Amino acid sequence: MIKVNFQTEKASCRRRPGAAWTFALVSAGGVMMTLDVTVVNVALSDVARDLDAGLGRVQWTVSAYSLAFGALLLTAGALSDRIGRRVVFTAGMGLFTLASAACGLAPDAATLIAARAAQGLGGAMVFAPTLALIAAAYEGARRQAAIASYALVASAAGALGPVVGGLFAEALGWRWIFLVNVPIGLLVVAGALARMPESAARDTGAGTGPRRRLDPRGSLLAVGALLALHYPLVTGPETGWTAPPVLGSAALGVLLTAALVADQRRGGGLIDMALLRIRAFSGAAVLGFLARLSSLGMLAFLTLWLQSTYASSPLEAGLWLLPLTGSLLLAGLFVNRLQKRFPPDALVAAGFAAQGLGLLALAGAGAGAGPAVLVAGLVLLGTGGAVIFPPLMGVAVGTVPEDRAGMASGLTNACYPLGTATGVALFGAVFAARLDSALAAGPAGAPPVREAVETGRFDLLSPALRPLAHTAFSDAFTTVCLAAAALCALGVATARTLKAGPATAAGPAPVAPVRAAEAS
Repeated sequence: MIKVNFQTEKASCRRRPGAAWTFALVSAGGVMMTLDVTVVNVALSDVARDLDAGLGRVQWTVSAYSLAFGALLLTAGALSDRIGRRVVFTAGMGLFTLASAACGLAPDAATLIAARAAQGLGGAMVFAPTLALIAAAYEGARRQAAIASYALVASAAGALGPVVGGLFAEALGWRWIFLVNVPIGLLVVAGALARMPESAARDTGAGTGPRRRLDPRGSLLAVGALLALHYPLVTGPETGWTAPPVLGSAALGVLLTAALVADQRRGGGLIDMALLRIRAFSGAAVLGFLARLSSLGMLAFLTLWLQSTYASSPLEAGLWLLPLTGSLLLAGLFVNRLQKRFPPDALVAAGFAAQGLGLLALAGAGAGAGPAVLVAGLVLLGTGGAVIFPPLMGVAVGTVPEDRAGMASGLTNACYPLGTATGVALFGAVFAARLDSALAAGPAGAPPVREAVETGRFDLLSPALRPLAHTAFSDAFTTVCLAAAALCALGVATARTLKAGPATAAGPAPVAPVRAAEAS
């Protein structure tokens, strides 16, 4: 009997043929997806200068990737269950690689934005089957260790992203931030075709493995609604909030959202509406959206402000961000211990409180409080983010029926990049409005001056205008930080919805996708 138990335990911890290759390839994909978010932010000023782009187009450079990634993540997951996870992973990596080349060679801002959206689509196809590929390659304790290792690799890539982006932008130019993906992507595609075993969901009646059906109509409605609702936020400050295109896009977004809800209520579609009626689950999804909106949603403005105030190059901006990314990584090492001692609602509330205090400190830095306050704010912002997300994922998959855990994880993961994209658009509108108010009088209010100031290109201004421009830019950044801090206060209050969920987290396995996606 002892021998049988030993053999059973040994079998449950084994890895299947090709497991090492699968882990290496999906980790390389996770690193690329994570880096592609954080490296771009430190080069935004250079992109704006080279492509003669204003704040609106710079915002789309960031948010096009996140919008496409978040909107198509569920569809990519369903597709991978039906036609094979390796197929979707490989096709996504191929698309991401081609789109990276298009980004690096983009002759203008419009081409760059379109290529970034294609990158987001490829990124969704790469990320959606990642955990399923790892789960198919390992069993038992080895599976948990592999997922935890994948999360650590992706987190480390996110922490190093700003520095890596700064190095490439300063040494070779911002285009190499994208072009470096091309040789790596080609190697991953070749490795996946040659070494990665196929994996597909079993089409059984059991709750653990039925294939999800595709929902192209729901996907199109979701993408259309997101684009229509984001367009007014990005273009409204420049063209006017009452301009016909802005009002028309907002109205279309509302109609498409209503159509999406009505379509999904029929069941069996892109979104399982029954999950949204679970209070703790819907609370976790909303809180994840708010957390990304208030942190990564303002990162673009933080890097622009850093380069205009403390850093003269993308590399210096990346180094200034190390307290943020480093604290995110280090604090994440202690979250599992905290989850054993405190309930999810308390941890999430504390995380939002830390983020809010960090944002208030950044607002103080924007008002001239000095570098010590800036560093303290960055550390609090990173620590809060590290504390928030693991408990949220634990609640998201722990409060739903077991056979819906995959859908719950997918829905929650989709909220994160959508929160980032919404934050970029929302804070862009706040930033532009405050900047316009400060520059309204005199020659500083002229469109060319405004466009240079909003993207931090102060070298294009006459010396007489630079003091006013710097002051206006810092005031606008401070306003963004205060707005983000207010959203964190809302997060603290909303965290009580998690009390309906279990008091313990679901463990390391569901946490991994958060670290990698957010990337996104």
